[in-house]
Amino acid sequence: MTTPYAYVSPIPVRKAHLGDALASEWTKIRSVRSTMWTLGVMVLLMLSIGLGVAAIASASKAPMGEESALGFGFFGMLPASICVITLGVLTIASEYGTGMIRTTLTACPSRARVLTAKAIVFFLLVFTVTTVIATLVAVAQVAIVDTAVAPTGAEWLRATVGAGAYLAMLGLLSLAMGTLIRHSAGAITVMIGLLLLPLVAALFMFSEALKSVQEFLFTYAIPSQMIALYSETAPFGENGPAGWEPLLIMAGVTAVVFGGAFALLNSRDV
Repeated sequence: MTTPYAYVSPIPVRKAHLGDALASEWTKIRSVRSTMWTLGVMVLLMLSIGLGVAAIASASKAPMGEESALGFGFFGMLPASICVITLGVLTIASEYGTGMIRTTLTACPSRARVLTAKAIVFFLLVFTVTTVIATLVAVAQVAIVDTAVAPTGAEWLRATVGAGAYLAMLGLLSLAMGTLIRHSAGAITVMIGLLLLPLVAALFMFSEALKSVQEFLFTYAIPSQMIALYSETAPFGENGPAGWEPLLIMAGVTAVVFGGAFALLNSRDV
């Protein structure tokens, strides 16, 4: 009796791991045009608006009191957040639009591994780019506005690393929202509404009965948290967030939404 022939591949076969998924997601995110355009516009907005506001403040010679010039970074950070939101949603929702998600999940059946790899690659890319640009803008603002006081070490850290981490976390929230909605336009609309609608709605709450709701929206709206990131004390009310607290709030919200995205990605069909 002869032994059945068994083919043995000369190519070493090993089990895929997270590193393979990271390499795949890095290849995808750096090879699509949306990454270059969204990050390019984000850099342009942060540089032009940040330096423009600093130049106007310097020309006006208005007294800054005890405030440093780093707070001007908010004016570039707010419009840049729209670019980060768009890229975060497109990182996964565009694959649902083109059908590429089926190929991705066929090559890597572990859906948790796919979403984890996307989140890690996206966060590191956006955090690196935004932190570098925020640092350049902060250095230029302090050099241009000579009427402001010198910032402390903690203010430097929040205006550079803190701003980069906050925008990257906001992008992760957008990625999770894109996973939940699975539609690019719909998820971007929801995220921009989340960014701007609470503050706009608060402006029209004239009724005394809605006073507490108005104060909550003014304090915890995303643009207000961005302003609070540059401040040592709460800029909106005595109990509002300040310093690193806005980053912790954004991290908590992102973790909750990401938990829902993991659960739905594992339970739904593609």
